[in-house]
This record gives sequence, C-alpha cells and structure tokens, in this order.
Amino acid sequence: MFNGFSHSVMGASHEKTGLVCQDSSAYKVCDDYAVCVVADGHGSKKHFRSNIGSKFAVEATISTIDRFYADKKSFEESFPKNHRMIIKNIQKQIISDWNRLVEEHIKNNPVTEEEKSKFTEEEFEAIPPESYYGTTLIVGVAGKKFTFGVQIGDGTLVAIFDDGKAVMPMEYNEAAPANVTASMCNSNAAGLFSAFYRDKQKLIAMFTSTDGLYTSFGSEFDFLDYHTIITSQLGDIDSFKNIIVNNLTKRAHFGTEDDISLSCIYDKELLEEKSELIASEVSANKQRAADRKAERLKKHVETE
Repeated sequence: MFNGFSHSVMGASHEKTGLVCQDSSAYKVCDDYAVCVVADGHGSKKHFRSNIGSKFAVEATISTIDRFYADKKSFEESFPKNHRMIIKNIQKQIISDWNRLVEEHIKNNPVTEEEKSKFTEEEFEAIPPESYYGTTLIVGVAGKKFTFGVQIGDGTLVAIFDDGKAVMPMEYNEAAPANVTASMCNSNAAGLFSAFYRDKQKLIAMFTSTDGLYTSFGSEFDFLDYHTIITSQLGDIDSFKNIIVNNLTKRAHFGTEDDISLSCIYDKELLEEKSELIASEVSANKQRAADRKAERLKKHVETE
C-alpha cells in the first residue's frame, strides 16, 4: 500500500565553511502506517552537536510512532475519538526519547576541549547540555483511517489528498535565529509543537522538508506546484529518485545554499487511481502560473 523516499543534501554554504550537513531525514513504511520525517540541526555556535541532534530527532520519532502502533487495533480505534490528546502524548514521547538519546550521548561522549575552546568558561557554563543538540522536527504519519502531522520549528509539510490539491495543513513557520526558534532543545518543547489531523480525506502523498527547500522558491504558489509535479512522478519511483536527488542538489547549491532534506510517503494504489487527476492539476497549475506571470508583467508596465 505505502511506499516512500527520503534524502538529505548538504548546502553550498556549509561546504564553503567546512560544516557537516545539519539535516537528517528518514521514512518508514509498513502495511498499516507510514512515516516521513526530517530534522534540521541549528548549526550555530552553541548548537555544536546539532547534526547529531537532528539524527536523534528522526530516530526518536520513528521509535515513538512504532510504539503507539504496537497495539494497532486499540490505537486505530481510540485515535479518531481522542486525537488531540494522543497527538500531545506523541509529542511528549518524542521529546522524552530525544532527551534520553542526548543524555546517553553526552555520557558516552563528554564535551571535548576542542568543542569548549570556542567559548569562554562563563559562556560554556551558561549553555544547557541539550542545546548542544538543538534541532527542528517535521513529521507526517499516514494510517489506513487517518493522517496527521507534528512540527516544531521551521520547515514544511505538504499533503495531497484525494482531491488532488497540494496543501500545507500546518502554517509555515518563518526561519528565525536558532536562539529564538522553537526547538527540540527548549525546556518547554512539548508545548511548542504545531499539529494537524485529517480523517475525512484519503491521502495520496505527503512530504516533509527542511526550510532550505521552501526558501529556494519564489513563492508559496511555486512551492506547492512543485509538490504536485513530483507527486505525478512517483509512479516510477526509481526514476523519481534520480530526478529528485539531482534537483535537491541543484537547489542546495544554487538556491539558498542551505542544507535541504525531503522525505515522502505515498499510497501506491490511490496514486495510480488518481493519476489523471494529478496530471490535470499539473496542467492547471502551469496555466495559473502563466496567468500570474502575465498579471505581474501587466502591473510592471502600468507602473512605468
């Protein structure tokens, strides 16, 4: 039923400065559910282990969803009636698991003198250990009876349901400096999540991405159109992988030069059933894009 894909690309700015890729991404597909997840480590001075923190966020998310689905029958029966409470519990569990992984890592890998050397003693003592690993997180989960997502920090989730429209069911959060953006490392992290839940529409495809992808586009219209186009290409997943890796690499080097991660899950049978609808949406989006361009040119001429 489900299939998926994920990939992370290092941005040109990180290559120039010698930083490692701060992004992590993964997907998991089972008979009954699928998960797509990306995380973007902050990468600034005090978050010097954020590349590890983003990997822990992805790992904590998948293990948490697995545990909630361990009793599939009970979970699927209770979730529609109590989804707000259960989603909050999922958020709390992800944060708890992430903190456990961080604590274990610090215990087994104490901060080195080289890591400390970038700070004065007072500066270093003021940094909470979990901040070393600060990261954002965007998660999409598809089940047989419902779809939901959670997010902390910037980045995007795009869903295409059975009406063929690409939508962002959670409002896009503008990127902010790492010391003020919502983060897994915040002491009140569990209360900083955004979330959505749908059970009236069937999901064709869902995508999570770090903010480097969104900011490589000129507008939200173009960003959503992009997801409709790549959804139309998912039918041939092997060809799609080559196309999307090349595209993400170009955007990470000639767009915002930031790291980019994209993870997707999709319903293979529903995608095939709705292939003509998706194709018609691609055509309609091209026409709307042409109309917007013509309108911009008209306004430009009128102001001269």
